[in-house]
Amino acid sequence: MSKPRLSGGVASPAVRLLGLGVLLAITAASAGQQDAEQRERERPPGAPRHLFICAGDQARQSPDFLAVVNFDETSAAYGKVIARAPLPEPGATGNEMHHIGLSADGTVVACGGLLSVLKAQKEIFFWNVSDPARPEFISAADPPLSSITDEFHPLPQGGFLVTMMGGATGHAPGRVAELDRHLALVAEHPANPPADGFNPHGIAVRPEVNLMVTSDFICPATTLNATAGSLDLRGSVRVWDFKRREILRTIVIPNAGGTIDVKLIPEDAAERGFTAGMLDDQLYLLDTRHGTAQPVFDFAAIAKGGWPQLMRMTRDGSRLFISLNQAGKVAMLNVSDPERPRLLKVLDLGPGSGPHYIALTSDERRLVISDYFLNEDGFGKVHAEGDHKIHVARVTHDGLTLDPRFALDFNTAFATGPARPHGIAIQ
Repeated sequence: MSKPRLSGGVASPAVRLLGLGVLLAITAASAGQQDAEQRERERPPGAPRHLFICAGDQARQSPDFLAVVNFDETSAAYGKVIARAPLPEPGATGNEMHHIGLSADGTVVACGGLLSVLKAQKEIFFWNVSDPARPEFISAADPPLSSITDEFHPLPQGGFLVTMMGGATGHAPGRVAELDRHLALVAEHPANPPADGFNPHGIAVRPEVNLMVTSDFICPATTLNATAGSLDLRGSVRVWDFKRREILRTIVIPNAGGTIDVKLIPEDAAERGFTAGMLDDQLYLLDTRHGTAQPVFDFAAIAKGGWPQLMRMTRDGSRLFISLNQAGKVAMLNVSDPERPRLLKVLDLGPGSGPHYIALTSDERRLVISDYFLNEDGFGKVHAEGDHKIHVARVTHDGLTLDPRFALDFNTAFATGPARPHGIAIQ
C-alpha cells in the first residue's frame, strides 16, 4: 500500500506538534536569556558573588576542605555549594579548620588549622582562588615557634599577618606570624614576646597611624583534658608599633574572662578601639594611647552569659556587629558615640544555634554568620557545636533581618556527612 499523500500543503499533526515544541524551546531559551540579562542588570555594582568557607569533617575522618558558595543574589543557584577543595595528604584530617584570610588582591585564600599541632601537621593552608569555581591547593606553612592558628590580616603588598595563639607546644607565649606575597614565612613577632600570658587571637591594624592591636584570649593547652585544671582565660590587649612589629604597651582587663577579638575604630582621631569580655558580658572602649579600658555596654541586657565573641565594624565606624555564641544571637550596636553605644537590633538564630564567625560584605548590605565555634569532642573541655548552618542577614542603617532565600546547612550539604563550618571570606 502506498503512503497517504498530504493534500493542500497541510502538515500532519505530528509535524505540527514537532514545530510547536521547537518554537516553545526557542521561546523558553530566549526568556531564560532575558531573565539572566535582567538579573545581571539588577546586580548592584561590586556586589559579591562568592563565599569561601573553611570547614572540617565532623567525624574527623574525611579531609578538611574549603567550600565555595554561590553568593550572587541574582542567581538561581544562590546559596548553593559550587566547589569543594579538600586538603591533600599528608595531614588532611583533624585540623579543626578555623579562621580564614583573603589576600589583598583576592587571589589567595588562607585557612588555619586550630588543632593541627595535636597531630604534628602543618597549620596554615593556601588555595589559589583566581577562578573561584575551581580553587586549587597551593601549599601549607608551619611556623616553628608558634601554633594554634587564629585570625588573618591581609597585607596590601600580598601575604598575611596571622595570630598564632600558642607557642610551639600550645602554651604561651604565642606569636604573630608574617607571611610574604610568596606565602613564605618572614618572621614570628615579636622577637621577644611578653611572658604574661601572650596568647593573641584577635588583630586589627590602622597602618596610616602606625597602629596595630592584638587581643589575648586563652592558653590553648588548658582546653585539653590532658592538662589538669580549668580554662586559663586571658583579659588583655597589646598595643603595637605596626611598622616595627613591636609591642608598646598592654591594656589589662582583669575580669574579662577572655578577650577573643579587638577592633580599631576607623579614622578615630583618638585611636580608640573595642574589645569584649567573653565571660563578664562587657563591651570595652580601649584607649590605645594611654593603655586603659572602660566598660561602655553590658551584653547581659541581651543575654547574661551569652559569650560575646567576634566583632565587625562598618567603614565609617558607626555600627558594630558582634556574635553572642551561647545566646544564639547577633547584636548590632550604634557606636557613633563610642562612649555610649546604643543597641539597634538583636538577631535571634533560634534554638540550638551558636554563632561565632561573622563577615560583612564590602558594600555593607549583608552580614554572613557561621554557626559553629569549637567542639573538642572527647579530648578537650570546649563543646560549643552550634547547628552548622550558614545564615545571611540583610543590613540596613538600623537593623538586621534574615534572608529567607539563603539556606545552607553543612549537616546535609556534602555526601561525606556533617561538616563544621567556621571562617568565612567574601568575594
